[in-house]
Amino acid sequence: MSQVTRHTSPLNPFIFRAYDIRGIAIDETKEPDLTPESIKLIGKGVGTYFQKHEGKHLVVGRDNRITSPALQKSFIEGLLETGCNVTEVGNMTSPMIYWATCAMAFDGGINITASHNPKEYNGVKITAKNAHSICGEELQKVLEIIQNENFAEGNGKKDTRDIENDYIEDILKRATLYRRLKIVIDAGNGVTGFFAQKIFEKFGCEVIPLYCEPDGNFPNHEANPEVEENLRELARVVVEEKADIGIGFDGDGDRVGIIDEKGRHHSADYVLLILAQDLLKRIPNSQIIFDAKVSQSLINGIRKAGGIPVMSKTGHSFIEAKMHELQAPLAGEISGHFFFAENYYGFDDAFLAALRILEILSRSEKTMSQLLDEIPKMIITPEYKVPCPDDKKFEIMKKVTEAFEKKFPCITIDGVRVNYDTTTWGAGRCSNTSPNLTLRFEAPTQEKLDQVKKLFADELAKYPEVDCGWYK
Repeated sequence: MSQVTRHTSPLNPFIFRAYDIRGIAIDETKEPDLTPESIKLIGKGVGTYFQKHEGKHLVVGRDNRITSPALQKSFIEGLLETGCNVTEVGNMTSPMIYWATCAMAFDGGINITASHNPKEYNGVKITAKNAHSICGEELQKVLEIIQNENFAEGNGKKDTRDIENDYIEDILKRATLYRRLKIVIDAGNGVTGFFAQKIFEKFGCEVIPLYCEPDGNFPNHEANPEVEENLRELARVVVEEKADIGIGFDGDGDRVGIIDEKGRHHSADYVLLILAQDLLKRIPNSQIIFDAKVSQSLINGIRKAGGIPVMSKTGHSFIEAKMHELQAPLAGEISGHFFFAENYYGFDDAFLAALRILEILSRSEKTMSQLLDEIPKMIITPEYKVPCPDDKKFEIMKKVTEAFEKKFPCITIDGVRVNYDTTTWGAGRCSNTSPNLTLRFEAPTQEKLDQVKKLFADELAKYPEVDCGWYK
């Protein structure tokens, strides 16, 4: 090990986010955050961290972004120079990498991906054995190793392996199709396009593929199924083809969005309730975990179905930790992450989520719209992404939270959830993957919804760094 002065690395520390590394990889005007040189440093930092804390045999995949092959190559070079042994598996969803750390003899897994972010971005998702996310303070230790250039030295070995078929065989055992369904799948030109049609046809569905040709330019729409606009073409095809359901995936396959047979998009918290109601028939009194921006209908619905609702901080790592702490069998976020510990490994997997939803639908005599329309609903907004610089957003949200706590009952597990009254709330938090604040609101009437939105708009307007274009 060598010791040099700290902070000698040119690496942008803000790309080390709460639960992964994510930054600009394509920039025409200046040096991007992620280059082959900078990501090699990250590889050396990760390799050093793993040998100190976890082990030295790592599986490494990538998504299909334009920059991913070169970045993966340099990242692996960094790992090898620390003495880690690497199994390179090519284009993979992030859950396939997580799966490999659970089902195979790897000490950890890394995927080169920026998930749903635009094509200019890329990043690194890191997990240890059993899909334990390297995040938060652990990720800061990796950054510290890089800044101190305190790298392990060695001469690791690299091999390649195809894990696709083993993964598909495993997840298809985790669900059952009771009647043939006609489905439309939208991969958003992301990495799920390599696998989705094969998986759902093997499951027994009639599959209509949409944007399943992997293309790192994402020419048709952003690979983010949380945003209804991105699923408009999927909704149109579902109705046109008289399909039973439409399923949209994000860029790296850990999130899913649902369109019913009428072409309507449904927020993931309502989909989580469908999954929870099904699970609670088998495992009553289970704790179901969710993030701080979910509808009150989910919380009430879990209680009514005989479960225990548990609110958590947003993020793969935080949900994973809470699931292990409580031994909870199911969790989800409104962004479309669904985590399964019942008959699975406890991480978020969009393919498995889709299979479980299809199982529920195929076992029921009801349509997808009928299942979802049974859930009582108020007026709820989608998530607003509010631009705010990474180096300002946490301090601004802290001040906003303090201001609201003086006036209203608040939940501060993750940002702030302001209980405007017993039926109306607004929530705000800092995005951990982009320079944004995220907001969401729910109320029984449009008048109350407008009131709580104005409350947030007035408070955020005090900070010129916040783009308040969301409020119209």
